[in-house]
Parts: sequence; structure tokens; C-alpha cells
Amino acid sequence: DFRGFLFQDLQFGVRLFGNRDNNRRQYNLAWFRRVEKDTNSGLNDIDQGLRDDDTFVANYYWQDFGFLGLTSQVTLVYNRNRETDFYFDNNGFIARPASLGRETPREYSVYYLGYNVDGKIDWLNITGSFYYAYGDNDAVFADRETKVRAGFAALELSRDFDWIRPRLSLLWASGDDDPMDGESNGFDAIFENPIFAGADTSYWVRQNVPFVGGGGVTLAGRNSILPSLRSSKELGQSNFDNPGIRLIGIGADFDLTPQQRLSFNINHYWFDDTAVLELARNQGSIDNDIGTDVSVAWIWRPFMTQNAVIRLSGAVLDPGQGMEDLYGGNDQYYSVLGNIIFTY
Repeated sequence: DFRGFLFQDLQFGVRLFGNRDNNRRQYNLAWFRRVEKDTNSGLNDIDQGLRDDDTFVANYYWQDFGFLGLTSQVTLVYNRNRETDFYFDNNGFIARPASLGRETPREYSVYYLGYNVDGKIDWLNITGSFYYAYGDNDAVFADRETKVRAGFAALELSRDFDWIRPRLSLLWASGDDDPMDGESNGFDAIFENPIFAGADTSYWVRQNVPFVGGGGVTLAGRNSILPSLRSSKELGQSNFDNPGIRLIGIGADFDLTPQQRLSFNINHYWFDDTAVLELARNQGSIDNDIGTDVSVAWIWRPFMTQNAVIRLSGAVLDPGQGMEDLYGGNDQYYSVLGNIIFTY
């Protein structure tokens, strides 16, 4: 999709594509088989071979649908996972299955039906993604196969005032309210890399927050919004028994010069439902409030192109009652980051 909520990665695959109506309508049919990732760098490790995880994609783009300057996309994605063997990462820690719940090998078949939109209506910039996930899944906590029924919605609205663009961000991913019943209602992606609400300049998205097993299972993985309780985003499996999340955020981008941009973001997060967290931790009464994430980033493109991009950012997460219930205390979490990207 336009913001990397569902599947954003470079993987082995085959793609058939075409267009009609002077390129205003485009279609894609694709199949991808995921490559194992290097444990420490997160890069594809072709020496490890291919995973038993297939993603089939069919989508259709329609430019100027409904409104001039607005592009719509409908998509159907099928993710088939048959990784029923134990897999340990290069550091000797178990990656599949995650060290959570029954800790037994599992497989799943999940369909994602989605609608995505990007563009503008008059003066309003709009980007949105909406998904419904359904299928079958070996449950993490219950010794049974469950039905996956989960939803996701994200919307960003903004307006340009000369060199300033203020933004409003809204996001919801459903959580599982009963991990022991016959449904898995927690929404999880295949491999997300979201560009939304500050993206990886925010603390919550950028940092691995350990959950259980000394960090063997994290609340949300690196460069992830969804609290999917995986061993890792790169090596783990999708987990539809998760607490889900809600987000509301405001921000602004300031184009100071053609080379420099300053970006501010303030996001507040809540778990959608904490039943899974309470069961996994054997802990009652965990609050939904995750906390407030404040971040600022300075981006410099010295040649006014993407060939060299230098970014410095800082973020702080002021924990809510939910984080205090999980980790104790109310200390703030800090992160200072520097990224230098050269493209040639």
C-alpha cells in the first residue's frame, strides 16, 4: 500500500503487471516467497535460503477515481505460512515459534482484503488504508485452530500552508479480547515498514520494547506500529493473538530550505484490548494507556536529491498507566538517532 502497513520488503518473487487508459488504471499480480533475514542486520541472507512463507498479491490502482488527484487501490493478499519446524537465530535464541503461550510450531492461512487511498481533495491531502483479515490460524495460547477475524484502519489528513504542512493521524488495529476462544481478533501484518505519524523517528515505532523472555518476545518490533508480540519482525511469524493498538497524533513538517526539513510529531497510543497481555504475563488489570510519544527530526539533503540524506532525530515516550503496569515505575524512555543514507 502507499504507507507500508501490510507488506513492505524486498523479496524473491514474480510479478505480472499492466496498465490501461493512458496509465490511469494499473494492475499487479504477484507471488513472493520470503528470504531468511540476517539476525543482526535485518538484511536478506540468501545463504539461509527461502522460508516456507508465500504471499500472493492482486491489486488494482485507479487514478482520479471520484476526485481529480486522488488515487484509489483495491487489493487482495493471501499469506500462506507452513513453518512447522523450530528455528533459532544466529545468536542461539528461538525465533519460530515465538517463546509465548504454548510455544509449539504453528501455521496459518490468512487473506487480507483492503482499500487504500492517496492524493488530495481540493486543498485536503489524504492518505488512508483499511484492511480486513480473515482465515485460519494455529492459536498461540489455545490448543486449537482458530478463525482469524481482524480489522485495521489508518488515516492521515494534512494541508499545505506554503512551506508548512500540519498533519492529523488516526490509526486502529483490532485486538483479541479472549485468546482462549475460537477466534483470533488481533490484526497483524506480513512485514510492515510504516511511513506514518513520524515513522521511525518516534520511540514506539523505532525501538524494540521487550515483553517476555528477556526480550525474546517484544511488544512491537523494530520499525513497527503493531504490538504483534513476535520474536522479531524479520524472523518471526505473524501473530493474531495480540492486544491491537489505537493511535491519535498531530504533527507538522517545515521545509526550511530546499535542502532542510524539520518534522515534529506528538502521538498518543492505547492498547485496543489487554486480555492477551494479562494472560501472557499472568497479570491482572493492565491498563490500555501506553503513553505519549514526542519526536522531532531534522532532515538534510545537501544536493537536493535522494542521493544523500542525513537525518538526526530525538524521541521520548512518556509512559501511561499501561506501560507502568507492565514495567513498573514511570520513568520516561528516550531515543536519539542518526541516519545517513547514500544512494548511487
